[in-house]
Amino acid sequence: MSRPTGKSVVVVGSSNTDMILRVARVPRPGETLLGGEFSTAPGGKGANQAVAAARAGGRVSFVARLGRDPLGDAALAGFRKEGMGLSRVVRDRGRPSGVALIFVGADGENSIGVAGGANQRLSPADVSAARGLISGARVLLVQLETPLRTVEAAARIARAAGVDVILNPAPARPLPSALLRNVSILTPNETEASVLTGVRVTGAASAARAARILMRRGVGTVIVTLGARGALVATRGGSQVIPGFKVRAVDTTAAGDVFNGALAVRLAENCPLGAAVRFAHAAAAISVTRRGAQPSIPARSEIDALLGK
Repeated sequence: MSRPTGKSVVVVGSSNTDMILRVARVPRPGETLLGGEFSTAPGGKGANQAVAAARAGGRVSFVARLGRDPLGDAALAGFRKEGMGLSRVVRDRGRPSGVALIFVGADGENSIGVAGGANQRLSPADVSAARGLISGARVLLVQLETPLRTVEAAARIARAAGVDVILNPAPARPLPSALLRNVSILTPNETEASVLTGVRVTGAASAARAARILMRRGVGTVIVTLGARGALVATRGGSQVIPGFKVRAVDTTAAGDVFNGALAVRLAENCPLGAAVRFAHAAAAISVTRRGAQPSIPARSEIDALLGK
């Protein structure tokens, strides 16, 4: 696959293999459900976002750690097929590749547990070795499935070079203001926005309150994703809800990752924020109509078709 030209997206983050069990509904604590279909698929928030950006037409480089094992071999082969830059993917001799265990209910909702493996050894030194890639990018995209100090190091390098930083704060956890001040765009969902601010986010009004708190802590722009209702986009000039697309969800796994990867690409292409969010909505909407994480990610042509281009 030939790599697209133009401004690049660098993704620093995790790679996992997803072990997926489809059941009638997500089990409650202490409950065992029999039956269901089992499958495996490539995943991990960092890898999902990198693949989403590549399929959306981005020129993408990935900074990550994989184990020296068959799961790592398969992941790396998949990245090569996507045409991603892989010069800063390290094969770790001491830890296995990451694994995620996922229950997916009939309504498309999911519950996920992750064994990070080599992802947990992605270090500030790995990021420093990728300084040239990060500094030369248009957008850096990071998440929270790797050590926080590594995310902080990547954001500092990008910010110092004038590179826009998108932080998808998932899995949810409190974050230091020192990191948030280096974030150009923060993309929490309602749960993550609640954890970050203490505001119970249940819709656009409460999302706007949470966004104002986050901007006071130093974030430039906040995009709170609201599922099928779209996203609340808050800037210094005010906020608005940008609607999503109505589709029948089959599996919501990686929908947020697809949104972030597609968003990063359009911003790297100097697309206005509102139009970039609409593009990201379209990509995520297509993904939830399909099963799996990376197998669900659409191509640029599919996204453009949904947008009527």
